[in-house]
Amino acid sequence: MLSALHIKNYILIDSLDVTFPEGLVIITGQTGAGKSILLGALSLLMGAKADAAVIMEGADSCVVEAEFDIFDEDEFIRSLLEENDVDWENGHLIIRRVVNASGRSRSFVNDCPVQVGVLSSLSSHLIDVHSQHQSLLLTDRSFQLSILDRFAGNGQLLQECKDTFREMQAIKTEVDTITTHLQTLSGEREYTRAQLNQLEAARLRSNELEELEAEQKQLANAELIKESLAGVQELFESGQDEGRAVIPALKEAQRLLTRISDYVPDAAQLASRLESSRIELDDVLSEVQEAFSSVNAAPQRLQEVEERMSLIYGLLNKHNCKTVDELIAIRNSYANALYDSASLVERMEVLSAALAAKQRKYLQTAEALHASREQACKGFSDKIEESIHFLELENAVFKAEILPAPQTQTGKDAVVFLFSASGRNPVELAKCASGGEVSRIMLCFKALMAEYTKMPTMIFDEIDTGVSGSVADKMGSMICSMGEMMQVFAITHLPQVAAKGRAHYLVSKTSGSSVTSSMSLLDNEGRIKELARMLSGSTVTEAAIANAKALLFQ
Repeated sequence: MLSALHIKNYILIDSLDVTFPEGLVIITGQTGAGKSILLGALSLLMGAKADAAVIMEGADSCVVEAEFDIFDEDEFIRSLLEENDVDWENGHLIIRRVVNASGRSRSFVNDCPVQVGVLSSLSSHLIDVHSQHQSLLLTDRSFQLSILDRFAGNGQLLQECKDTFREMQAIKTEVDTITTHLQTLSGEREYTRAQLNQLEAARLRSNELEELEAEQKQLANAELIKESLAGVQELFESGQDEGRAVIPALKEAQRLLTRISDYVPDAAQLASRLESSRIELDDVLSEVQEAFSSVNAAPQRLQEVEERMSLIYGLLNKHNCKTVDELIAIRNSYANALYDSASLVERMEVLSAALAAKQRKYLQTAEALHASREQACKGFSDKIEESIHFLELENAVFKAEILPAPQTQTGKDAVVFLFSASGRNPVELAKCASGGEVSRIMLCFKALMAEYTKMPTMIFDEIDTGVSGSVADKMGSMICSMGEMMQVFAITHLPQVAAKGRAHYLVSKTSGSSVTSSMSLLDNEGRIKELARMLSGSTVTEAAIANAKALLFQ
């Protein structure tokens, strides 16, 4: 229930701190006193769009804060608070909205900052506001269906249906995406496969082209290479002047230097240097001999190398690449594209099976909802009709009918409310009910919702518009009965309704240096005066006072 409301610098409200009891709370005041301003302030706490225009003239910001006490633990609210790191605090909630001069706002729950969407979610489980224009909901098929579902107790079935429908739609979206992708791939598949086959047949290797180019140069100049290497060997094996081979000559020179090393100090070092040179030259000769034997002068191999190079150059040019590694990357991309196509086909098979299963579950749930609604229709119609008769539409007929509808998250049903004030030829409610009849019927719906839902607080903003006399008295009695099950606020201009409340608050406007609105709790004397004003207008007569006492203490 709404236990307290604190408002500061909101339009005409300078400062307001008020507490509320359980049961039926009456709010009255002259037209323009500021009753709608209170609803506007509450709407901010319910997630309405913030606007700097709501800030009182001369102020920098406005603050609206409400305290709620939740006596029965609500799992939805607890989960929502946990998801947003807000403490439960034994069911006591303080919701605050601060609007600054830029029009931006900040939202808090139990002093923890939250997104404004959290306020909307919370308020849907805390408070239901029925404003004058909400009677238009009688023309809304989804609203009509929701009322019937609440009466039938379809909450769990409806949630299952909504969850399954969303899952089904998600699968359909993925199927559509994959189908589009597969259609695109299908047109390119043969081309991709042909390109892949050509690149795979080439058996490309990284750095292969560099190796081939080096081999081609060697093969093309094989004769020159062999001739040069042979000349090197010949120079090593025989001297040009004395016919002595280079390496044996170095070995002999080393021996001679070693022989005189005891007499010539530098001879040993020179001998060592000759030995190092001889070993190095010996290695050079070995490598020259190995290179000579490895030189291949085969024209057939040269042709093979040049053909291979021509193939690779052609592929590089075709695919606009500079290196073999780039060709390999393109080959892999073609392979992945074909693999993706195959994997997408497999994914489609999995999705098709999942979609079929979800559709079966959805249809089963929708059928269960349909059966429940059909079973509830007569009891629902009878209950509404009984309430309408109580509100002095004795001959009226009300009937709810289930109609087939396209599949949605609420199943495959639509509901239409039929009404006739005379009892003959009932037609669609929205097309035949007068303003006063709509007010009465809407109150009947709200009374039913109060009985079959756990909404802790309901606010009626002049739901009694268009009625008067004994009908107004009976509407007051119905609202009062609702107050026994929940906290009900009734903003009204009818004394018959105002006399029913447990607590009566007066909204008034005062003029001074500025115009402000305020709210005060009336005692019995104050209630009598206010009821008398409502009965007689600006001039309160003794008869009006007597009538007010009769209304209040009957």
